Amino acid sequence: MSSSFSVTLPTFVRRERASFTAKLLAPPIALIVTIVLNLGLYIAMGRDPAAVIYAMLIEPFFSWASFSEVLLKTGPLLLIAQGLAIGFRAKVFNIGAEGQFIVGAIFASAIPIWMPQATGQWIWPAMLLLGTIGGALWASLTAFWRIRLNANEILVSLMLSFVAAQLLNYLLLGPWKDPNGFNFPQSVMFQYDAMVPILFEGTRVNVSLILAAGLSIAAWIFMQKSFAGYKLQVGGLAPRAASYAGFKESWAIWLSLMIGGAAAGLAGAAEVAGPLGQLQRSISTGYGYAAIIVAYLGGLNPIGIVISSIVMAALYIGGDNAMVSANLPIAAVRVFQGSLLLIYLIAVAFVRYRIAWRPMSARSLS
Repeated sequence: MSSSFSVTLPTFVRRERASFTAKLLAPPIALIVTIVLNLGLYIAMGRDPAAVIYAMLIEPFFSWASFSEVLLKTGPLLLIAQGLAIGFRAKVFNIGAEGQFIVGAIFASAIPIWMPQATGQWIWPAMLLLGTIGGALWASLTAFWRIRLNANEILVSLMLSFVAAQLLNYLLLGPWKDPNGFNFPQSVMFQYDAMVPILFEGTRVNVSLILAAGLSIAAWIFMQKSFAGYKLQVGGLAPRAASYAGFKESWAIWLSLMIGGAAAGLAGAAEVAGPLGQLQRSISTGYGYAAIIVAYLGGLNPIGIVISSIVMAALYIGGDNAMVSANLPIAAVRVFQGSLLLIYLIAVAFVRYRIAWRPMSARSLS
């Protein structure tokens, strides 16, 4: 005998309009939940959770020396994240900013490596310009394969990052290796005029922070006030409507990837011309991947990205502090960063969707 009955199952229903307050609360709530969850991890590892949280989240703001290092890390994170966010809002997912960052550093390093005796205030601006061009050219490879062969830009850009890392290894182990560097894989030290100016005496904070602030203002104007930015947003939100209106998808892909690549390349150039002062394999520090977290944690909004970049920079410095003072492994620091992005994305899902209980009929045999 068969019988039918109804069951009530939860489903996600998109909200007609997401709450502005909920959007603002999503990042801090995600941070709080991340802290609570990771506290359990630290306890399971046998670490003092209070010492870890103090080192990671409080100590970076405790002194000017520590906070200046936070500002130093904020520069590249903010530059890359603002560039990526423009593409993300257009649904063009550039995951290869790390490779574009490396290539930008390589292009910028060509001047002091090939002309070590050159002098003049033109050197560091030329390095930044070359780095910007290098990052954009590297991103253009992804755009080309996306347009011509419909290759997935996520995979292409990500794979090109590994190619860029190997190119860096080749140069530092071969033609660009410092002959007096005791066999270390690094270039010669750059001359004084190849170094970007310092903003605050006694710190390592340089003009890259001003460049990042300028790019943030430009990104806001571009996305909120320009017709080109409007076309990118429409293309991301409603591709069919954008196509009907005459907006070309290929144009959006090229523009998004070139902007993201140029920003990442500029950040790479500022890194070698700033705190490093030479081209090293350690230039690949994960800024390109961390900037993805920064972009989404900031809600893909230029103003929100400024705040999230400071938070992520503080986690970088705090993570180093925790490894020293609380004996925390680097893997735990990366787990904190990754879980922060995951929990934020979950929070955003509840901002955009609500749970609705819908009855569904089912049939059983007895």
